[in-house]
Amino acid sequence: MSISLKMEHVQNEIKKVLVGKEELVELVMISLLNNGNILLEDVPGTGKTLLAKSIAVLLGGDFRRIQFTPDVLPSDVTGIEFFNPRDQEFEMRPGPVMTNVLLADEINRATPRTQSSLLEVMEENQVTIEGKTLQLPKPFIVIATQNNLESQGTFRLPEAQMDRFFMQMKSGYPTFNEEKKMLSLMKKGIPIDDLSAVFTPEEIIELQRQVNDVHLEDILENYLLSIVQATRNSEVIDVGVSPRGTLAFMNAAKGKAFIEGRSFVVPEDLQFVAPFVLSHRLVLSLESSMRMTKMEALEAILKEIDVPVEVNQSGMNM
Repeated sequence: MSISLKMEHVQNEIKKVLVGKEELVELVMISLLNNGNILLEDVPGTGKTLLAKSIAVLLGGDFRRIQFTPDVLPSDVTGIEFFNPRDQEFEMRPGPVMTNVLLADEINRATPRTQSSLLEVMEENQVTIEGKTLQLPKPFIVIATQNNLESQGTFRLPEAQMDRFFMQMKSGYPTFNEEKKMLSLMKKGIPIDDLSAVFTPEEIIELQRQVNDVHLEDILENYLLSIVQATRNSEVIDVGVSPRGTLAFMNAAKGKAFIEGRSFVVPEDLQFVAPFVLSHRLVLSLESSMRMTKMEALEAILKEIDVPVEVNQSGMNM
């Protein structure tokens, strides 16, 4: 079965439990195929936890959830080595990060020390406990959430950690019709048990390898770099997109092309992923932050950069 048909199957399964989340699911799959991690920022009750659970089921993988609070310690995330008095020996107890889909719920409620314990996990797909390095299961993705309404009892994620998220997105409120359909779906409870796996973990690993083969034409590479450079030269932006962000931009566009069954990137792929891959990596100047959002600053840049009109689409459909 082609990847585009698999994606259609994924969307059909998700519709059993979530309504109006097609774009969100597509972005999660693009991130997963690139070993990327996601930051979901929205008000409570918009389906973030249910989305993460559903993704784990569809991947045929394991799911773990960490509810972050100020008293959560780094060892509660990564695991500990402890002395077992019964056996008179040290034992390793890995933390909840040893899974395929990790929901880091309300990550901004954790202290900076605990937040930083996720850095190695997110960047290296491994944890180090008492000098011993453990590789995480594959595939692995962190879906972190934060409530952007409250500031009391929270710790803002530093820019360096924001940059480690492959994408940032919002779940959003449903429309009237979507919410009415949601009520119909949930009358007898959340039907997550009705979901069936679309992939196996092994299939995801193979697809991650195939994404690397998607072709990016030189003219589109220049278009991508022009957007990145514009964020660094903008008068309203103090800190532009990092080189890590440049790589994420390229890989996300490849992922978008791949799940649509193409072996080559088109300008629309770059335009589609740009807001989700780039905006959270920007730091606006103090003055501009009072009159625009990061997303609005990026949209202005995208409008200024000339879009290539002649792209050699020599790749074959996948």
